Amino acid sequence: MIVKLTQKLERGFGPWKEMFFDNEKTLNEMGGTLIFAGSEKDDDNTMHVIMEFSSPDALKAFAGHEELKAKRAAAGAILESTVVTVLSSESFTSTT
Repeated sequence: MIVKLTQKLERGFGPWKEMFFDNEKTLNEMGGTLIFAGSEKDDDNTMHVIMEFSSPDALKAFAGHEELKAKRAAAGAILESTVVTVLSSESFTSTT
């Protein structure tokens, strides 16, 4: 399942990006994979992320992981601004 996440940041995209690289293994172990992450060209404090999860339970595990929540917040993520949209089962990431 593919999800789109939009979130506000307090300190720009750089600290969040560094936090992600430090914790990507944990995400992968929970069944999640990053497809894309980036901030808006004219607003480094608005971030868009596309992720793929192996199952709805994997998404729930990620969303409820208290240690990762704390790390995201410490990196400047404004957690209460997060909007998660589950994309349709027809979504795809490659044509080859």
